[in-house]
Amino acid sequence: MPRRRDNRLDLLQGTLDLLILQALVGRTRHGYEIARWVEATTADALRVEEGSLYPALHRMVHRGWVTASWGVSSNNRRAKFYALTAGGQAQLRVERRKWTRFSEAMTRVLEARPA
Repeated sequence: MPRRRDNRLDLLQGTLDLLILQALVGRTRHGYEIARWVEATTADALRVEEGSLYPALHRMVHRGWVTASWGVSSNNRRAKFYALTAGGQAQLRVERRKWTRFSEAMTRVLEARPA
């Protein structure tokens, strides 16, 4: 019996910061909300695992890109909520430019005719 393939894509190096920062534009979210936002926004093509998400969030807090504060989630549980800072907004612009350059370069490669 053939194995069922998972249609999710592996995250490319460097995309996690971009995904997290974008998830925090305009609102505060806790970690689980960030992960679910990524899945919903990408139609389940991308998944952010806890083992990657929380270390990245801690690193972003340390770098001043996001703030963290304790609160209560919609299901009445204590959760740490993350919010984008001005530094995080600036970093998001940097990450977007890098992604755009990468994406454009890959498009050129895929459209090139082999010599």
